[in-house]
Amino acid sequence: MSVYLLFALTVLPLVFTPGPDMLFIFSQVMAKGVKAGMMATLGVCMGYVVHSVLVAVGIAAILVSFPVLFETIRWLGIAYLLYLAFSLLKSVLNTKTLHVPKAAAGSPITKGFLTALLNPKGMLIYFAILPQFIRQAENTVTQGLILSSIFIGLCLVVYSGLSLVIAKITANAQLDAKKQKWIDAGSGGLLMLAATWLIAN
Repeated sequence: MSVYLLFALTVLPLVFTPGPDMLFIFSQVMAKGVKAGMMATLGVCMGYVVHSVLVAVGIAAILVSFPVLFETIRWLGIAYLLYLAFSLLKSVLNTKTLHVPKAAAGSPITKGFLTALLNPKGMLIYFAILPQFIRQAENTVTQGLILSSIFIGLCLVVYSGLSLVIAKITANAQLDAKKQKWIDAGSGGLLMLAATWLIAN
């Protein structure tokens, strides 16, 4: 249980970090309202369900056949966490605003699904971090699916909550830069701590 809790705390700042998924959901909320944002969130989560199955099965094969490759992925994951942390902390020193694109026509669920499914950055985060919390002595597929469910659940809760919040904000398609800097600083610090823990273990 402690491993699953630590995983949740590790991926939570990543869920809050602005990216294609979040920007798409925000654009749907601003253009079409809360309902569209919720539908887009559902589509994004459905896209990550596909990732869940692929990653869980892939990790099982890697652990059985290529333990050296698994160790390589672990260190690549740590390096990527550090890269994200430094990028976020660096952004705090810059004058940055978050521009949200106008929503395009079409089903928010379908577009959200494709946004998550075809997002290479999202796939890299998914594959780089999840293996860190797999224990080789236990059923790797089951662990992978449980960890994936935690990640998808966090996405569902966070994105739904943000949809409600953004709906109450002015239609000026721009988030407050000062608040965004605090989010970036907090997320960067948590990712740095997560990478440090992974190196020590």
